[in-house]
Amino acid sequence: MTSDHLQPGSSTAITLPRRIFLLAIGVAAVSVSAAAAPTYVLVSRSLRTSRQTTRYFECGPADGPLMIFLHGWPSIGLMWRAQMEAFSKDGWRCIAPDLRGYGSSFAPSEIAQYTIRDVVLDVAELHDHLGGRPAIWVGHDWGSVVASAVVAHEPDRSRALVLTSLAYQPQGHALSTIVPLIDRKIYPADEYPDGQWDYYRYYTTHFDAAVADLDADKKSSLASIFRSGEVGGVGKASPNAAVTRNGGRFGAAHRAPPTKPDPALWPQADFDVLVESFEGHGFRPSCAWYMNDDANVAYAREAPNGGRLDRPVLFVNGEFDQICTITGNRQGDPMRGACPDLTIESVASGHWLPLERKEELVHTVRNWLQSKNLTK
Repeated sequence: MTSDHLQPGSSTAITLPRRIFLLAIGVAAVSVSAAAAPTYVLVSRSLRTSRQTTRYFECGPADGPLMIFLHGWPSIGLMWRAQMEAFSKDGWRCIAPDLRGYGSSFAPSEIAQYTIRDVVLDVAELHDHLGGRPAIWVGHDWGSVVASAVVAHEPDRSRALVLTSLAYQPQGHALSTIVPLIDRKIYPADEYPDGQWDYYRYYTTHFDAAVADLDADKKSSLASIFRSGEVGGVGKASPNAAVTRNGGRFGAAHRAPPTKPDPALWPQADFDVLVESFEGHGFRPSCAWYMNDDANVAYAREAPNGGRLDRPVLFVNGEFDQICTITGNRQGDPMRGACPDLTIESVASGHWLPLERKEELVHTVRNWLQSKNLTK
């Protein structure tokens, strides 16, 4: 295992392969009074096993209870900075890995190596390395799929589960399980057979073209993808429902329009690290996650008790999320049936909820943990 540290106020205590990463890590701690709890800096570490390498971020006391944050597409563990800094002050040992295919973690060349089974094995190895104490697992987007699978397949690794922006599908997250749940008032089947999931279908039918479009201008692709949700999109068809008919995410241009990143979502230095990570791998590894539906459904069906989750589950829904909101459709129904101790909270956010509503998510999770006596 390797690690990189940055002490408060120091610019020389860290050795990293890239200067930009130093800028992104920065000083994680905020000044507090002498009587307050200790503050912690964000640390980058790497775990190497015989199977893979995982880069992860850590913040908080080494002996604190575990809270593990899993990002989705197209992100890295650094997206959880705000939540990690907040919960570390509460005494949590916060961990956020770059998942397989992202950041500085293992990025195999074979598409078939990006199954949920593979990623669960990766994070299980990380969890063992961290001591294996039952953790609070927190997921966003595809990270919610992985976090749910950990709890479903290996419940002893968990105390509770927090999902944001993507509901749990006990039969696996795949086109075959989510397309039947589409709101057909917004997406008539004759016009939108795959509804808001058309972009997902496009990966399975035009994978190389989809990746090439994203790779044409990686920085603008990422900046155009990470935009806040708007209330005006509620009840309307998502642009992602027309990717196939438009010939790709960016239409005839086949590249993202020049786009500046939104600093309200990503601090500039963190966004630079995100861009640099995609300059290294390109979008192919991250998009490969969409290509293993059959394997993912088969894996989900191996979970005991039909994938029932007997741990407390919090789902935080983005009301402005045109893809994954569970309001006004049946997308959340399988989760409700599989989670007997389920709490649902909604916030005024689009899909990038942990970035759009940083403090509100912390407040929501913190209150829920207290209500379930899970604070220690």
